[in-house]
Amino acid sequence: MGVISTDKNEIKLYFHSGNSIGRQIQAYVLASDKKVLTIDISKTKVTGTQWAELAVGLGVRISDLINKEHPDFTQNYGELVDLEQEDWLKILEKHPEVLTSPIAIIGNHFIQLTSPSDFIKYIEPDSKGIE
Repeated sequence: MGVISTDKNEIKLYFHSGNSIGRQIQAYVLASDKKVLTIDISKTKVTGTQWAELAVGLGVRISDLINKEHPDFTQNYGELVDLEQEDWLKILEKHPEVLTSPIAIIGNHFIQLTSPSDFIKYIEPDSKGIE
């Protein structure tokens, strides 16, 4: 069992409020009929253990959670590409704004959302999304 709890009747959203896509997706999530917990990573510290669990849940490497083209990343780290897992975790902890896109946990399913329509297809009852 991980440190992030899941509930089939709850949506957890990890997003950065400084990102316009993140704010748009947050609005869609808050409008859903399910219980919602939003985690604005610009205000709430996400631990390395939680980032690692999010990456595992998504089936990606921690480095895949980072937008390496984000201005804050390139300004602080240049074009680093070969870092250890702990280094990628430190980047996310110090600069959460470089998160590639919001992450939703719907029930036991972890989803990286790149647009509000990504969320809609998972939440609509008639879709082939998540039940």
